[in-house]
Amino acid sequence: MSETHVTSGARLEGRRAVVTGGASGIGAAVATRLAEAGAEVVVVDRDEEGAAKVAALIGGEHRVVDLSDGAAIGALDVTADILVNNAGLQHVAPIEDFDPERFALIHKVMLEAPFRLARLLLPGMYAAGWGRIVHVSSVHGHRASAYKSAYVSAKHGLEGLSKVIALEAAGKGVTSNTVCPGYVRTPLVEGQIADQAKAHGIPAGDVVDDVLLARTPVKRLVEPDEVAEMVAFLCGPQSSSITGSSFLLDGGWTAA
Repeated sequence: MSETHVTSGARLEGRRAVVTGGASGIGAAVATRLAEAGAEVVVVDRDEEGAAKVAALIGGEHRVVDLSDGAAIGALDVTADILVNNAGLQHVAPIEDFDPERFALIHKVMLEAPFRLARLLLPGMYAAGWGRIVHVSSVHGHRASAYKSAYVSAKHGLEGLSKVIALEAAGKGVTSNTVCPGYVRTPLVEGQIADQAKAHGIPAGDVVDDVLLARTPVKRLVEPDEVAEMVAFLCGPQSSSITGSSFLLDGGWTAA
């Protein structure tokens, strides 16, 4: 374990964490970081091979779940002290061309699934008198971008859901917060580049600087490990008074 991680204060021995979308990107970084802090981690993803690989690397478990399926979430046999709602997907299109079924799918995975998972795990957290829920939201939970109606509205909803959980859980030892990065170096963002190039009518090579980072003073993508470190902090024992809050890692986007 690196010195940076030792001094961060997130010690999670004896805790059990569920991380959705944990097979790659931010989710894999979060699962790894929480395991380094001592937590037993359950990697949840629809990608069985990826989830199993990450779980094996960190000495954890994995569950294969389609988070768009409410019944599958309800049937999930798992308990946890920590829930990290990270799974997500993106679709870029003008509203008049946006497939309503795709819109609904994004909301099911990115807003309804976090609600269902919180509903599933909160009773156990309340009974134990301790719990941490961290939602990996986005700068798009605070700001809008064209052509992302489903993603932006789902992230705005996730911000509200987190605050409601925080209020209901107050005094029960359970906190709920969001972490809101700008564009992170993940397969999801890399997959957007071609879509954005088509939507804006520009070469793919110009998308990062001229579209993705156009409103960001710090001209670089956020690294998954940066997000994971913030999540780990919010899961630690030192964060008991931090709830209902939203933490931006956006390179100054919302400061402008």
